[in-house]
Amino acid sequence: ATAELTWALVLASFRRIPQEVAAMKAGQWQTPKVGDTVRGKTLGIYGYGRVGKVVAGYGKAFGMRVIVWGRESTIEKAKAEGYEIAASKAALFEESDIVSLHVRLLDPTRGMVTAEDLARMKPDSLLVNTSRAGLIVPGALEAALKAGRPGMAAVDVYEAEPVLGAEHPLLSMDNVVCTPHLGYVGRQ
Repeated sequence: ATAELTWALVLASFRRIPQEVAAMKAGQWQTPKVGDTVRGKTLGIYGYGRVGKVVAGYGKAFGMRVIVWGRESTIEKAKAEGYEIAASKAALFEESDIVSLHVRLLDPTRGMVTAEDLARMKPDSLLVNTSRAGLIVPGALEAALKAGRPGMAAVDVYEAEPVLGAEHPLLSMDNVVCTPHLGYVGRQ
């Protein structure tokens, strides 16, 4: 379920589906800012575990270059399965058009994505977090999006859940697609 939601968020963000739906409901037809495709882009997978592996496979199916970063054991597993390994954590953020986080939240991983990491991303890139909000330094994503690197985010997890009353800063940003922690479950 998490891997599928990750891809729904990627496609919704790159194709600007929420913005186009809102514009159409407001009486407009095809806004000037047309969405982009993912074929030929670089997908960075941070954490090649059970979910990261599936997301990487979907990226490959979409014709993307897939690069991986994470713990040494997962890097070796990804390499053995034919995936390219990023030269470093910094390279993952610099080279990727999409960075998708797939790391468990533990004391050593809390805040592992910093403002410096996000500043390395391209102005038209996307950060996807369907893992845990605590992987990113608090406030860093909001500040990075305002600074324009990355250009977009897709988020399914928050520091404090549930998010009620639209009381989260990401919800007011046009370059962010937010869902209410749906990735953990789906009907079969």
